[in-house]
Amino acid sequence: MYKNASSSILRAASSRSLRSSLTSSSASAAASPCSLVGQRSFATYSPAFRSLARWSHCLHSRPSPFRLSSQIRTASPVLDRLEKNFSSMASEHPFKGILTTLPKPGGGEFGKFYSLPALNDSRIDKLPYTIRILLESAIRNCDNFQVTKEDVEKIIDWEKTAPKQVEIPFKPARVLLQDFTGVPAVVDLACMRDAMNKLGSDSNKINPLVPVDLVIDHSVQVDVARSENAVQANMELEFQRNKERFAFLKWGSTAFHNMLVVPPGSGIVHQVNLEYLGRVVFNTQGVLYPDSVVGTDSHTTMIDGLGVAGWGVGGIEAEATMLGQPMSMVLPGVVGFKLSGKMRNGVTATDLVLTVTQILRKHGVVGKFVEFYGDGMSGLSLADRATIANMSPEYGATMGFFPVDHVTLQYLKLTGRSDETVAMIEAYLRANNMFVDYSEPQQERAYSSYLELNLDNVEPCISGPKRPHDRVPLKEMKADWNSCLDNKVGFKGFAIPKKAQEKVANFSFNGKPAEIKHGSVVIAAITSCTNTSNPSVMLGAGLVAKKACDLGLQVKPWIKTSLAPGSGVVTKYLLKSGLQEYLNQQGFNIVGYGCTTCIGNSGEINESVGVAITENDIVVAAVLSGNRNFEGRVHPLTRANYLASPPLVVAYALAGTVNIDFETEPIGTGKNGKEVFLRDIWPTTEEIAEVVQSSVLPDMFRATYESITKGNPMWNELSVPENTLYSWDPKSTYIHEPPYFKDMTMDPPGPHSVKDAYCLLNFGDSITTDHISPAGNIQKDSPAAKYLMERGVDRKDFNSYGSRRGNDEIMARGTFANIRIVNKLMNGEVGPKTVHIPSGEKLSVFDAAMRYKSSGEDTIILAGAEYGSGSSRDWAAKGPMLQGVKAVIAKSFERIHRSNLVGMGIIPLCFKSGEDADSLGLTGHERYTIHLPTDISEIRPGQDVTVTTDNGKSFTCTVRFDTEVELAYFNHGGILPYVIRNLSKQ
Repeated sequence: MYKNASSSILRAASSRSLRSSLTSSSASAAASPCSLVGQRSFATYSPAFRSLARWSHCLHSRPSPFRLSSQIRTASPVLDRLEKNFSSMASEHPFKGILTTLPKPGGGEFGKFYSLPALNDSRIDKLPYTIRILLESAIRNCDNFQVTKEDVEKIIDWEKTAPKQVEIPFKPARVLLQDFTGVPAVVDLACMRDAMNKLGSDSNKINPLVPVDLVIDHSVQVDVARSENAVQANMELEFQRNKERFAFLKWGSTAFHNMLVVPPGSGIVHQVNLEYLGRVVFNTQGVLYPDSVVGTDSHTTMIDGLGVAGWGVGGIEAEATMLGQPMSMVLPGVVGFKLSGKMRNGVTATDLVLTVTQILRKHGVVGKFVEFYGDGMSGLSLADRATIANMSPEYGATMGFFPVDHVTLQYLKLTGRSDETVAMIEAYLRANNMFVDYSEPQQERAYSSYLELNLDNVEPCISGPKRPHDRVPLKEMKADWNSCLDNKVGFKGFAIPKKAQEKVANFSFNGKPAEIKHGSVVIAAITSCTNTSNPSVMLGAGLVAKKACDLGLQVKPWIKTSLAPGSGVVTKYLLKSGLQEYLNQQGFNIVGYGCTTCIGNSGEINESVGVAITENDIVVAAVLSGNRNFEGRVHPLTRANYLASPPLVVAYALAGTVNIDFETEPIGTGKNGKEVFLRDIWPTTEEIAEVVQSSVLPDMFRATYESITKGNPMWNELSVPENTLYSWDPKSTYIHEPPYFKDMTMDPPGPHSVKDAYCLLNFGDSITTDHISPAGNIQKDSPAAKYLMERGVDRKDFNSYGSRRGNDEIMARGTFANIRIVNKLMNGEVGPKTVHIPSGEKLSVFDAAMRYKSSGEDTIILAGAEYGSGSSRDWAAKGPMLQGVKAVIAKSFERIHRSNLVGMGIIPLCFKSGEDADSLGLTGHERYTIHLPTDISEIRPGQDVTVTTDNGKSFTCTVRFDTEVELAYFNHGGILPYVIRNLSKQ
C-alpha cells in the first residue's frame, strides 16, 4: 500500500493501459526515446510499402500526440491538483544521471544508453537477463506518471516482489501481426480515422506510434500438392478467396505510416521476424535500447531465440501498444533451465524441443519466463534455439528466452545484418550487462526455480497423437501406437476393438489398387514456423529424400505430401544443395510460403482416400513438422496427428504408416530387392553440417529480403485507393465499418447507468475466451450463416470466423456461438442459446441480445470463477459490447480479459468473497440495477457498489476498475474513444 493519497493516485494513474507520452523539452526528449514517435523511411522501397529499412536506426520522429494535461483532467478531478507536480517531474528524466555514452572502437559514439551498471545496485547483477530487459524499459520510460520509480524498484527487487504477483508497465519496442489477427486491428485504425474526420480533426493523427509489421501468412492452403506448379496454383486460389482482405491490408500499408505489410507468398511471420525484422538493439534518435515485441500470434516467442523479448497478446493490447502506450503485466517468475552436454549423432532440434516441452509442461511454467543457460548452449545453433523458443505456448511459458551470445552475433551476420550493426549490438549489450560470453566466468543469477537437461540424454522422438507434449521415443512408437488403438477414447486412445485393428480398406487410386490400415499415413507435411526456419533439419530432410531415391524407395502416391518453407531463403539453399530435386521426387514439392497444414490449411485429401477412411472407420495419421496436433486441427479425417522433425516426416511418408518400429522393421524394399531400414537413409550430424556450411549463405538472406518489399505480380496488381480514409463497401462480408464511434462527440458520455437490466447469460466457472469469441467454422444454422446467406454467399464460401474478423456484423453474431457452451438459463441444454426472459422464448444468444437492444433494454452476464480465461482474444470483449452487454458480474476474472472488458466500456464486477449467483439465490430471471455513481469523480478504483434486483434482493460487489486510467476509459465509453478525443485536442 502507498503511504498517502497523492502517491496512491499517482500510482494508479500510471497503471497499465492507455497512457500519455509526456511532451517535454528537446533535451529531455533526446534523453527519453519513449516520448518520440518512430516513423519509418519510405524512400527505399516501392510506394506499396510503408517500411523501415531494417537496420536504419535514426528514425524520423515527432512528439507524441498524447499530452499529460488532458489525461490528468480526464482521469479524475483529484488529479488536477497534482498537475503541477507531474509537470515538474516531466521536465527532467528521473534517471538522467545514468544516461551514458557508448563509444565506437575507432572513435565517435554509437549513441547513449541508460546504464544498468551505473546504478551500482548489487541486486541487478543477480537478475535474469529477461528481467534486465524489463528493468531497462522501465528506467528509460520512467516519468513518474506512466512509469514510476516505484515500478523500477519493484523490478530491481524482483527476487522479493515476483512471488507477490505485482503488476508493472512494459512498453514494447514494436508490434508484430499476421493477417488473421491483423485485419481487425487495421479495421479499428481505419474506423478511428473516420471518427477523427467527423469530429473535424486531422484524421492523419491516427498512425501507429511504434513500428508495426504485418506478415500475410495464414491464408494459403494446400489445394495443389505434388506439382511443380503448386506454388503458383495455390497462390492464385489464395488471392481468389482473400482478394478483398488483401486489398484492405495493402491499402493500410500505404495509408498508415510506420506500418510494413509483407505480402502473401513471402514466408511465415515468425521466420521473417527472425531473419529480417528483428533488430536486437534499437537506436532511436541516438538512444540505444533492447528490441522487444508483442505479436497477435502465440508463436511470436520464436524471436526469443534471437535474444529479443517477445510474446503473444490479444488484439486490444496490440492496438494500445501500436499507439505507443505501455501494457500491464504481472512481474513474472523466471525458471532457469540449464543445458549441459551435447546432442548425440542423428538427434535433431525437433527431438530436443519435444523433450523440453514435456519437461516444462510437467514442471509448470504458465505465466512465467523460461531462461536457458549453461555450457550446452554453445552446441545449439541459433535456429535450434528458435525452435525451442517457438514452442513456448506448447509448454505454457510466456517466453522461452536465449540471451544474446556469440552464436547470436554469428547468425546476425549470416542473415545479412551489417558488420557495423552487429558491432553496435555487441557493444551495447556488453556495456549494459545483457551479453553472455561463455568464454568468461559466469556470475550466478537468481531464478524462481531451476531445471537441467543433459543434451546427451535427448533421443529421437515424436509427439502425439493428439497433444504436443505427449512425447513418444521413436523406439517405443510401435508399442505406443498399439496401446492407443486399445485405450479408451482420450488423448492417448481410440478404442478400436481388437478384432478390427488389423482391418484393411482396399480402394482404387487413379485406376490402381491401393490400401490403408489403422496407422496409415495420409498426410505428410514439412510445415510450420517451428522447423522450417532451421537449415539443419530442412537440409536433413533433403538428405533423407536423396538417400531414399538412391536406394529406390518411393512415397506412395495417395499420401498428400507437401513442403511449405518459412521463407524464400529455404528454397534458395535447398536448390543450391541440389536436394530439392530429391524432395520433389518423393512428392515434397514446395506448395507455398505460409503456415499451411500446421494451422489446418492442409486442403482436401484425395476423394477416394477420404471415402476409404470414412466408410471403413480407419484411424489414419498425419505426420507434420508443426507445433500443434490437436484432434480436428490438421484435417477432419486424421484422428491421429504426430509432430516430428522434417527428416522423420519424410521417413514416415516413405514407410506409409506410424505402426512401425524403425529399429527392427524395414521402411521398404530397395531397387536391388534388399530391405531398407531408417539407419540406411538417416544422415549423420557431420553430413548435415557439411551441407549447411556450403549451402546457407548470407547473400541468400539479403536477396530474399530485398525482393520481399517489391511484392509479387498478384499483390502488385491489387488496385487500392490512394486516399488515407478507407472507402467502406456496404456489400462486403469481409471488411465492415464497426459502429464503435457512431454519434460520437467530443464530450465524454460519462459513466453509463445499468438499470433494470436483463440477464443475457448465466454461466458457471471457467468460461474461456474460446466459449465467448467466434472461432472455427461457421455453422450452417447459425446467425452468422443466416447473415451470409441473406447476402448471397454460398455455404461453400462461408470460410471461417478467423477469415472474417474484419466484419463486426459476423463476429457479433458468432459471439457466444460455441456449440459446447453451458448456460444455466437453458436448464442443462448445451449450445449457443439462451432464454429471452420477457417472452420465455429460447433464442440464439445473438437474436436474444438484438431483441433486448431493439426494445432499449440493458443486459448483464452472470458468471463464476475465472471468467475469460484462456488465450487473450479481443473479440471476447468486442463481441459482448456489440451485443449490448453493459456489465459482467463474476466471482473472478482472467486478468487480461477484465482489462479488455474495461477497454470496450463494459463494467466488470466481482461478487464478494464466498458469494456467487447461486449462494445469493440469483437465477438470472431477475432484473438488475447497478447503483454506480453517474459522476466519474465519485467513482474510485476497487470501490464497493450495490446491486439490486426487481424481486427485492440486494448484494454488494467490487467494481473492477483497478486504476484511475481505467476510470478514464469508462468515462469515455472505452479505450478507443478515449484515444480519439485525446488526439483530437492536439
